[in-house]
Amino acid sequence: MRIYLRNGNVFTGRQWEKRDVILDGGRIAAFVPSGQGFLESDSILKANSMLDNLSVDNLSIQYERVIDCDNSFLLPGFVDIHVHLREPGYEYKETIVTGTTAGAAGGYTTLLAMPNVNPAPSNPVALEIQLAAIRKDGVVPVIPYGTITAERNGIGMLSDMDALAPYVAGFSDDGTGVQANNIIKKAMETAKALDKVIAAHCEDETLSAEGDFRRSEWIQVARDLALCKKIACKYHVCHVSTKESLRLIRQAKQEGLDVTCETAPHYLIFSEEDVQDDGRFKMNPPLMAKEDRQALIEGLADGTIDMVATDHAPHSKEEKSKGFAGSANGVVGLETAFPVLYTQLVLTGKITLERLVDALAVAPRKRFGLAGGVLEPGHPADLCIWDLKRPYHVDSETFYSKGKSTPFEGMEVLGRNLCTIVGGIVVWER
Repeated sequence: MRIYLRNGNVFTGRQWEKRDVILDGGRIAAFVPSGQGFLESDSILKANSMLDNLSVDNLSIQYERVIDCDNSFLLPGFVDIHVHLREPGYEYKETIVTGTTAGAAGGYTTLLAMPNVNPAPSNPVALEIQLAAIRKDGVVPVIPYGTITAERNGIGMLSDMDALAPYVAGFSDDGTGVQANNIIKKAMETAKALDKVIAAHCEDETLSAEGDFRRSEWIQVARDLALCKKIACKYHVCHVSTKESLRLIRQAKQEGLDVTCETAPHYLIFSEEDVQDDGRFKMNPPLMAKEDRQALIEGLADGTIDMVATDHAPHSKEEKSKGFAGSANGVVGLETAFPVLYTQLVLTGKITLERLVDALAVAPRKRFGLAGGVLEPGHPADLCIWDLKRPYHVDSETFYSKGKSTPFEGMEVLGRNLCTIVGGIVVWER
């Protein structure tokens, strides 16, 4: 499909350039100087194209779509490496259709799906059930994680990691920390041999059961990093929420360990002082102190935190309507991540727009070996188009996700996604 994008501000990886962009065959075919019209000469197209098989004559004559971006911003499509799509097994919370549509609406062109589904993808037979649903209904590409343990319970035997490896992004027990030291050690050794990432939910359940969520997180981070130092596997820490965890990760990086980490938008925007007696503030790990939030912002700015993932975790209205104490853990975030972070962090000068794009689009691809993240000729045509000027209020009733529980409800933000393109095909537009 051939698409012509007119009058856009294009993020090329290092700077912003006013460009018209031609998409063809699933890739970015050429840049054209903005304002010269969309039926450009063959010489301009040839000069800007890096594709040997580009049919210039066809491009210069006909396009299936011409989209006027009206000075909006063209960004690489985002990648969310921590999403709960709930299917199979919990379709009353979310489905592949609703979750991937929510992702597309939020500017995401790839989602990595956590394994808390039923059956959990601990073996190829169970994984195929999930993959079949993705192939049938995915609006954007979805790559699942395989489980670390066979029952996704942090104990017992490992999953069939060898058989799963060709089809999964990495291995995680998601909302369960691997409790036994010998199990996580063996998982790391296996993952290293398979060249796959261990994405760890760090939680010592003995401590969290006592309400000590802070130590519960960083003590497992410390344990895992000590093992990483010996094993040299690819290790990723999910939803970092404490300054102690961040300090340990920063030190590990300085020592040269192959370690990355993520945090979620809610940990960057809120602290425990903002918690209300409402299920939309209930998540695991919980919101921490102001100094933790500040440390996370600084860690995102300096690159210690590599990427931001939403931890999009939809539940039914009933499950989230029992107040803070009685509600299920988890909030939704696919449709709010960029506008909230742009408004609260970029426009306030805490991080740059370039750093935010890197955290949402570039670093996730780099860690998990995914193509794209750069809007240049020859690269995949995975992108989103954002109007950064018009304010509006977050309204969960407009979400495509079945989940409506968000701590950002009612917040005024700037940044509306106008269009999401995957592989040169428009998959969502406002």
